[in-house]
Parts: sequence; structure tokens; C-alpha cells
Amino acid sequence: MNYHHRHLEAEIKECSGFSKAILLVGARQVGKTTLLRHAFPDFKVITFDPVMDIMQARSNPDLFLESVGRQVVLDEVQYAPELFPALKRRMDACEESGQYVLTGSQNPMLLKQIAESLAGRVTIFELESYTVQERLPGGDAAMPWLAQFLENGCDWKRISLDDGQETHESLMEVLWRGSLPEAARLPMHQVRRYLSSYIQTYLERDVRIAGRVDDIEKFSQFLALCAALSGQVVNRAKLGREIGIAPATADKWLSVLKATFQWHELPPWRGNAIKRISCKPKGLFADTGILSHLLRLSSPDAILAAPQRGAMFETFVGNEIRKSLFRFAGGIGHYHWRTDSGAEVDNVIEVDGRLHPFEVKCKDHLNAYDMRGIHAFRETYEDRVGQGAIIYAGRDSYKLDDKTWAIPWMIRTPN
Repeated sequence: MNYHHRHLEAEIKECSGFSKAILLVGARQVGKTTLLRHAFPDFKVITFDPVMDIMQARSNPDLFLESVGRQVVLDEVQYAPELFPALKRRMDACEESGQYVLTGSQNPMLLKQIAESLAGRVTIFELESYTVQERLPGGDAAMPWLAQFLENGCDWKRISLDDGQETHESLMEVLWRGSLPEAARLPMHQVRRYLSSYIQTYLERDVRIAGRVDDIEKFSQFLALCAALSGQVVNRAKLGREIGIAPATADKWLSVLKATFQWHELPPWRGNAIKRISCKPKGLFADTGILSHLLRLSSPDAILAAPQRGAMFETFVGNEIRKSLFRFAGGIGHYHWRTDSGAEVDNVIEVDGRLHPFEVKCKDHLNAYDMRGIHAFRETYEDRVGQGAIIYAGRDSYKLDDKTWAIPWMIRTPN
């Protein structure tokens, strides 16, 4: 199987040179173990299980660590929490960097254990499913285009998708397949079966363990409801009414989705930080393939006629933007903007006090009317607004005005 290089690879390897341990978190089957096998080919990989006590790691952690030695990948380590105190003792006894690499797919549980046991000894990364650049033939692990746009500005010449960047996939197929590595490589007729199995495994294992959810059937209805609401502002008070659950339960279940990396939320941008906290976030399902399956869209062509097509494309682009922000190591804000009068911008990036608006349009050609949200944003915040863009379903990159570019959905970092 051809390996697709990931944007995080180089940074993970670099950090292993000065950090005693690396923790790589992310949803199931986003490629954590595959990445680490390629980044650290000499490391032994041990995968833990929620039921079996692999090599007595839980019952005798010190003996386990003594037997496996250092330079080892401990995969899905949240299933062996007894290891953490023993790991701390062994790391404190040795000043060597790059001793252990840990992975996990349940974030709060892991981070609580890390905070209690391994603080200051481990560097944490989050891996998500493929970006557009990573899934292109050969796996483009160069700087994500958004990072280049924000760091260096945009003085690109006109870029066409015909300039050696074409793949055999249409936008609708990419939305339908999603970005999980396995779904991206499978034959078309196998994708629905794979996604069905993924959801079933997620419900039966991750949800039961991470969220202590007893009513899995009701939770699966909640999951489908969240899929239908992806790309929209989240009203927590009303979220569970359609399936008959209390607001507190809906809030708890949203936390489970976020804890298992299946749901993300964009807070609203407001100049007033207090108002920003009190306003409603926008929800984004983590993968459009799972979203398509939950919406019962049987093929890429079905998306063309679906009323959720625009919201799916907005979800896809919002996820692409979020995946590209790892380079800034948390020193950046990602928001949405909406006024009481209805003006809105789908994504606002804040870097060093500068605001960069990014609109999303699921259409092949743009016109002046598509700029109205960005114009309203600039009028509101004036000198704070830097370069922005409209990301759309077309094929060419070009300037819309002095500070705004049209950028196609599938683009590589320009040379």
C-alpha cells in the first residue's frame, strides 16, 4: 500500500529529539500508527486493548516496561492507564530524549492522566484525517497552503488545477468518501460498507468507554441529528428535543463526540471577549464521509441533489482550515462571524491581532454578490482585517480585490 506523507511528520520527528515522550492523539483510523511506523521504523509497536491485559501491562506495569525497553510505540495507551506512573519513574531515571511514543483516541481521559503523571515530559500532537494536499498522489507533506497564505501573504500567480494537480476524484466524490485514509483508498463499492463498520465500532467501543452511554440506539439517533446540523450554529437548548432527550443529556453527548474527535465547534468572533463566550458556536462534523453515510446519501451524485450539499462543503472546508492550523501550535484563533442583521463569514482566522476572513461557496463561479460577507466584516473591523479568500468549488485561483482571493477547494502549496 502506498504511504501518504503527513504534514505533522517532520515536526514529530524533530520534537522526539528533545522531548522524552511524544503523545499523538486523534480519532480511530486516522493513520496514527501508520505515521509512527514510518517516522520511527526501529520502534517496537504494542497496541493495547480495552478487554485484554496485553503482556500484563495493567497488572504489572513496571515489569512490562522493563521487558519492552525504550524506543517503543504504546498504541491506544488510554486502555492501560496503570502505565503512567511507571512511565514517569522510568523517564525520570533517564535523561535520554525520544524514549516513548504514545497514541490515544480519547482525548480528555488521556490529557487528565498526562497532567497528573507526565506533565513536562511529553509533547502532544493531534493527528486528523487527510487534508486535500496529503491525499494527492505521492502525499504532499509540504507546508499547508493556508499556513503559507497566513505567514507569507499571497503573491501567487494564477493557479489552475490543470497544472499537474489533477486527481481522478471530483469534489462530490471527496465529500462522499470523506478523508479517513482507508475510505480514501478503497474501491467505490466498498466505501459504504467500511463507513458502516466504522460507525458500528465507534458506537460499541469508543462511545461506551469514553462516555458511559447506556442507550446506544438513542445515541446513534443523536449522531445522525448532529450530522444533519453540521455547518450550522449549535443551539444546545433545542438540540435533543427532536429525539426526546434532555438538554443536559444532549450537552453531555456532544462532549462525548468532541472527546472522541468526531465533532468540533467554531466559537463566534466578537470584538468583546465576554460576548464571544456567551454566543453560540458553529458545529462541524469531523469527516464528511461519515456525515454522508449518516445522511443516507448512497453515492457522490446523491450529494448534488441533497439540501445539505452547501453545509457539507462548508464542513469540509472548515475542517481543512482547522487541520492546517497545527503549524501555529495553538497561537491562533479560528472562529465564525455572524451579525444580528444576518451578515456572516464562515471562517475567521486571528493571527497576532490580525483578522483573516475566509468564506465558503459551493459553486463553480463567483460574482460580486459572493463578497458581501467579507465586505461587511471589513467595514466592521476596518484596519484589523488582513488578506482573506473565498474557497469555492471551481478550478482557478485569482484575485477578487486587493485583499481577497478566490481559491479552489483542491490546491497545493504554490512553488
